[in-house]
Amino acid sequence: MSRARATRGGWLLAGALALTGCDQLMPVTAERPESAMEFPKPDRPVAKVVSTQFANEDARDERDEAQIVMDLAEIRAGMTVADIGAGEGYYTVRLAEKVGGDGRVLAQDISRDALQRLGRRVEKERLENISIKLGEPDDPQLPADSFDRIFLVHMYHEVTEPYAFLWRMWPALNAEGQIIVVESDSPVGRHGLPHTLLFCEFEAVGYVLVEYIERPDIKGYFARFARGKARTDPEAIQPCNMG
Repeated sequence: MSRARATRGGWLLAGALALTGCDQLMPVTAERPESAMEFPKPDRPVAKVVSTQFANEDARDERDEAQIVMDLAEIRAGMTVADIGAGEGYYTVRLAEKVGGDGRVLAQDISRDALQRLGRRVEKERLENISIKLGEPDDPQLPADSFDRIFLVHMYHEVTEPYAFLWRMWPALNAEGQIIVVESDSPVGRHGLPHTLLFCEFEAVGYVLVEYIERPDIKGYFARFARGKARTDPEAIQPCNMG
């Protein structure tokens, strides 16, 4: 496992599983939600969102992306899983099949339009173990002590308020729960996030890295985190920078 050197010093949480070609940068906005003001401001630019899809589903299935990620995440029947930034539902529907009738999948997004489209898909495919929930850019709005796994697939680089977002996600994990991140190890603004910066931001909130694997076959890296001994108090979080 390659550990990173990072220094401590947003991004748009798209209503999306991920996006196609987020190669345009916007400066970090000076206007922040009032609910995020107790957390440090992130020191990185924003990738402009241009789509609610990361790639064609057929192309992703050709490289067996979802199956690889679910196997690495040790998804089993009966688990409860959250898919954050679910978008068009590529992972949502595959997770629902994997966890089976005794499991549950919560699909979350901040785009009402994306959730409406996903809702129609869920209804059409008669997937009864999926729930859909609207989130906020700085708060995933997840129920406490509920999830074995929380998936952040090709979307974390779009989060505008990473420290508030990660801090408020903490209670949603159950005792053995883990957060699964798939990202491209690309420069900021090219649909990805350097793994050094990812590690730094998670660790600043109190999470610990469990595993990191570079996986060119899924066009990125796989990382998973667990809660550490304690969640860092908002005023004590030391922000990361790209320097």
